[in-house]
Amino acid sequence: MKATAAWFLAVVLTATSLPAAELWVGAAGTSITPDQSVALDGHRNLRMSNKVESPITATALALESRDKEKVLDQAILVSCDLVAIRDGILEKVREKVKSRLPGFDVKKLIVSATHTHNAPVTLEGRYTLPAQGNMKPSEYTEFMTTKVSEAIVESWKNRRVGKAGWGQGWAVVAQNRRAVYADGTAQMYGATNKPSFRGLEGYEDHSLDVLFFGDQKDHLLATAVNVPCPAQEAEGGLSILADFWHPAREGLRKGYGKDLLVLGWTGAGGDQSPHLMFRKPAEERMRKLRGLTRLEEVARRIVDGWQDAYEVARKDMRQDVVLRHCVREIELPRRKVTEAEVAEARKEAAKYAGNPAQRWNYRWNQGVVERYEAQKAGSEKPFTMELHVLRLGDVAIATNPFELFTDFGLQIKARSPAVQTFIIQLACDSGGYLPSERAVRGGGYSAVIQSSRVGPEGGQILVEETVRAIQDLWKK
Repeated sequence: MKATAAWFLAVVLTATSLPAAELWVGAAGTSITPDQSVALDGHRNLRMSNKVESPITATALALESRDKEKVLDQAILVSCDLVAIRDGILEKVREKVKSRLPGFDVKKLIVSATHTHNAPVTLEGRYTLPAQGNMKPSEYTEFMTTKVSEAIVESWKNRRVGKAGWGQGWAVVAQNRRAVYADGTAQMYGATNKPSFRGLEGYEDHSLDVLFFGDQKDHLLATAVNVPCPAQEAEGGLSILADFWHPAREGLRKGYGKDLLVLGWTGAGGDQSPHLMFRKPAEERMRKLRGLTRLEEVARRIVDGWQDAYEVARKDMRQDVVLRHCVREIELPRRKVTEAEVAEARKEAAKYAGNPAQRWNYRWNQGVVERYEAQKAGSEKPFTMELHVLRLGDVAIATNPFELFTDFGLQIKARSPAVQTFIIQLACDSGGYLPSERAVRGGGYSAVIQSSRVGPEGGQILVEETVRAIQDLWKK
């Protein structure tokens, strides 16, 4: 009896010593669709847009934890329909909102990309553009960062006492896109119907992690959907579009309110794609029988997985949710350029040097030469990245700037103490592909030196730093 009483007293004392956290939630969205022709990002060759097939958007989610009037922690997360958060974008957005958000630390602002390949270029010099009749990358970036900043400020002003919930569903969206052959080589989108094909290189993560945010009356305000696959089913053509996220958002709004704000978060999926690697005839037959386009089919799976998770998780919406947000700057070693790699890069760069139409290909190879020269001179610096790790109740959220191969994401998820772990790649910066060790052995686009500034060694350090940061939030 005494032992039971002592245990009860310990539980009471522990509970009363914890802060009575009250979650405040705000959200806002905006269109970042240009009103002129733009160069489209994500391909080697220049593509100038000629129409808008679907709007591209930015969605901001503001979170704040309070103990009465005392602020415990904060975060603002923004999802953008862009191919990446290129150099300078995050800094520009932070500068634009800093004076408009008194009391908010702009270091706790996260901006991530869905990786649609049908959004505007945001860096000058990647392509040789027509002299007239289009919005230049710097002009678009100024327009886009202003719109994003306005959505951030609105989301912060909109925050109110709210509730959060989380759940896990499943959606077959991603396929590993690296085919492996009998000679040990690998190729992105390589043919799978030839005798030398031996399999796909890595695992596929079909989990669908979701967060839900509502007001005190349980009216759904916003949701974040974490899919370990980039939004590049369409990937080509001359249209501006948000890829599968547009029909997915429309499907969720149809069922759960036209004002529902949806953040698309791309999980660790550097070696993943929604493109089919095999089973194509069967998939196509079923899709046609349903009367859907391929984008609509992918969106249908996301919506179904979301609904499956929400209908269960809505029973456990919480107001007294722990929010902790850790921001760390970490250094990762640069991937070393070999003599053979720089020799090949020099040869390829020379091939494209005099052709303005091949500016992308020239820079892709010349960059390796410049890296090698810095490496030899001893002037090469580590890759510095901003790591964000959040605890939201039982959930961990971790960011990185890479197209991170799934193996690394799985390690983080498996070792995390959280009930669910969300990984947001392509966040806060653009780090290129971060391939696994087996991918580097296989070679091919996404694993060759031109594709990768940080290699498997750096990827493992990223895993360790991320897991350590998550564990620290749970220890506290």
